[in-house]
Amino acid sequence: MKVLKKIGKWLLIILVILNLAILISGKTYIYKGVANTYLKGRSGPSISEYEIFDNRTVKAGTEQKWHTAKNYNSGKISPELQAHFDAMKTIAFVVVKNDSLLHEQYWDGYGADSHSNSFSMAKSFVSIMVGIAIDEGKIKSIDEPVGDFLPEFKDGDNAKLTIKHLLTMSSGINFDENYVSPLAYPAAAYYGSDLKKLTYGYKVTEEPGKKFKYLSGNSELLAFILEKATGMKLSDYMSEKLWKPLGAKNDAYWSLDHSDGVEKAYCCFNSNALDFARIGELYLDTGKWNGNQLVSKDYVLNSVKPAELTNTGDENKNDRYGYAWWLIPDYKGHRIFYARGILGQYIFCIPDQKMIVVRLGSKREKPSGTDHPADVYYYLDAALQMYGSK
Repeated sequence: MKVLKKIGKWLLIILVILNLAILISGKTYIYKGVANTYLKGRSGPSISEYEIFDNRTVKAGTEQKWHTAKNYNSGKISPELQAHFDAMKTIAFVVVKNDSLLHEQYWDGYGADSHSNSFSMAKSFVSIMVGIAIDEGKIKSIDEPVGDFLPEFKDGDNAKLTIKHLLTMSSGINFDENYVSPLAYPAAAYYGSDLKKLTYGYKVTEEPGKKFKYLSGNSELLAFILEKATGMKLSDYMSEKLWKPLGAKNDAYWSLDHSDGVEKAYCCFNSNALDFARIGELYLDTGKWNGNQLVSKDYVLNSVKPAELTNTGDENKNDRYGYAWWLIPDYKGHRIFYARGILGQYIFCIPDQKMIVVRLGSKREKPSGTDHPADVYYYLDAALQMYGSK
């Protein structure tokens, strides 16, 4: 009994010290993080928890229905691949080919109109809006200095930073992209309440434009630039320039850092598989939707080719990343580019097949040596086995 009392006493002391450290450091977002992860039986975020945040609506306009292919849902996922789908907790799988809806399947209570988090697929959406802002002359070019929009980047090494460096993840900013530490940028940005203060607390510490290093804060800075350049909230710009023109069926919700705050642009765009597929179709058709050029062809083509960088760590030439789009140069003879999120959110574009594949879920495998999560190939194989042509 005395031993238990002693253990209880020390646990209480540790809890008091931890709470004091949190309060003194000002990192009170940790409470929200713990309450919505460990106290709910998880070690990380949920795909459907946007309601715990303030959100801004990305309004849809008039729905443009997908054409349905004659052989709609004629394919069946093989038992072997279905086992992988189940293990990765897949909730949606959609295939579009030749501009027509070919396959859709949902699991675990989710459906065609269910909202879930895109996570880092949102980075690709932000990149598209940068291209549109350039087309409109609101941004001069990808080589324009960040300091032209954000005074925090006018001086010293910060002044070297350009929009291209942010798009290609070569900023040299000292963001700490650690998904385990509650003190690092991702947790502070996700559960915190002042994204601008947090993001402006980091600075350029390495030469920009040299090395690929994936950092969520880069995309957040692009959002701040877009807001300054367009004079619009990011969600409103997305609605006007993409969501409505693409004929999205449902309003989307972009999570904010606080009420009427700024969008968590590096993540947290909440929508559904069929509407996400429209983004892929837009890029598959080099920026056109129903004959309308929503973003310039040149920008799209440059977005999906490797940025001229070397990789941090292995020093090899970058072949995996463009302007916030992931690249697979050759998989079974196919060139593929895609948007991706941390829990297995994917929009795959396979140009030679004129195919879009969207997979949503709540789990993914760790990236392999090429920095592509191993489960990527399950979804590509399923689509190609069912509907691919030689």
